[in-house]
Amino acid sequence: MSSEQQPTRTWQGPSAVKRLGILRRAKSIAIVGASNNPARASYFVATYLLSSSPYDLYFVNPVADEILGQKAYDSLADLPVVPDIVDVFRKHDDLPGVAQEAVDVGAKALWLQLGSWNEEAAAIAEAAGLDVVMDRCVKIEHARFHGGLHLAGFDTGVISSKRQVVAR
Repeated sequence: MSSEQQPTRTWQGPSAVKRLGILRRAKSIAIVGASNNPARASYFVATYLLSSSPYDLYFVNPVADEILGQKAYDSLADLPVVPDIVDVFRKHDDLPGVAQEAVDVGAKALWLQLGSWNEEAAAIAEAAGLDVVMDRCVKIEHARFHGGLHLAGFDTGVISSKRQVVAR
């Protein structure tokens, strides 16, 4: 299926409680498709996770030597650890292959970012016992569960019981 076609969504994702459990159990996250480009979502997510989460992060990008001051690895198999979560920023057609790599290295969860939905990848991962999350952002989910998410998706730094009024 090409990335232009809209896949039929029959797969049911885990509840918020289950997503929180995946994040709480995890110690390490491998970001497949990590980028040094600040305009890329993977860069924004990596920056947030490095500064605001307890996870050990590993970056997978075969064309980068270093991302955000950390070594970049060519593949999941090259990582020095088995990642708990494989967070994927790759095009639709690459997702089943990445799911198989996650299975092959023994990861515990496959997490496909916002806009990523591939039922073939989910089936590969789930058949091997991995938890699967699709079309959700690790950064947003972590922030939601840890009090750092404002309605717009950003931590405003303001603690108030009053609802914020936005001038229009």
